[in-house]
Amino acid sequence: MIRNATLRQLKVFEAVARNLSFTRAAEELHTTQPTVSIQLKQLTDLVGQPLLEQTGKRVSLTFAGEELLKVCRDIFDELSRYEMLLADMRGVKAGRLKLSVITTAKYFVPRLLGLFCQRYPGVDVLLSVENREHLLQRMAENQDDLYVLGQPPQHLDVEVEPFLENPIVVLAARNHPLAGVKKISPKRLAEEQFLMREAGSGTRLSTEKFFAERGLKLKVRMELGSNEAIKHAVAGGLGIAVLSAHTLALDRNEDELAVLDVEGFPIRRHWYLAYSKEKPLSILAQTFLEFLQKESQTLSQKYLLGLSGFPNQNPPTKKKR
Repeated sequence: MIRNATLRQLKVFEAVARNLSFTRAAEELHTTQPTVSIQLKQLTDLVGQPLLEQTGKRVSLTFAGEELLKVCRDIFDELSRYEMLLADMRGVKAGRLKLSVITTAKYFVPRLLGLFCQRYPGVDVLLSVENREHLLQRMAENQDDLYVLGQPPQHLDVEVEPFLENPIVVLAARNHPLAGVKKISPKRLAEEQFLMREAGSGTRLSTEKFFAERGLKLKVRMELGSNEAIKHAVAGGLGIAVLSAHTLALDRNEDELAVLDVEGFPIRRHWYLAYSKEKPLSILAQTFLEFLQKESQTLSQKYLLGLSGFPNQNPPTKKKR
């Protein structure tokens, strides 16, 4: 019976199911692949149903495997929550925080995590950096404790809380004809060639909405999969782009890029912290949430103030989705 399964067997199965690889699971667990295979064989015998299907080197989950993976995550989440409770009872913040962030958030979240871990050295952080599509998938599957994104999801039942300003600015090469021009109209800007993130990106959605509300259609010259690629393309004179100011705050190259003075920009947005309504926040996740609400404003003043002349703005009130 499945209730006779050991935590070790469930941990091995979860690692294989998450990685869809025996080799990566063995490396992650610091064990051998034969040991992983033995543990899975024993667990499969207890379940009485195939958990995995293997075609050549490709591993996939059966229906029974998918359901067991959900059970494993629930078990490990509860054990982790209990460990945090015990640590909190001892006056210590310790445990593992699972955080998933949108790609643009990688420019500031690690700094906040660094400060957080300095304050609470007993904390281990598992950080995943994803594009919006993959992050929403992780959110739907409730894989992490907290999620950082720039545009709250409309179709998921989650709590969202703003914690940091996320201004969206227009970038051009330093020698672009519009660099230094005052109060550029959106209509004039729409005549330029745009470099955009992939469809579905939060920044792209905000940009398209801004111009659509003014009856303007953008000329998209190229789609690129990362902010770094876009900045290099802008610097190379391939077009202009609309990006979060956070992509410039830590490594801005004054000699190559210019922030254009466009009417209606910067677009006022915020970063949001999201978490499931169905799973109560762990003590550690709640501690990190409170930490962000306090420290993010200091970060905003330090890295954004004066970047392109726009003032800080207080976050909006808490939203629910």
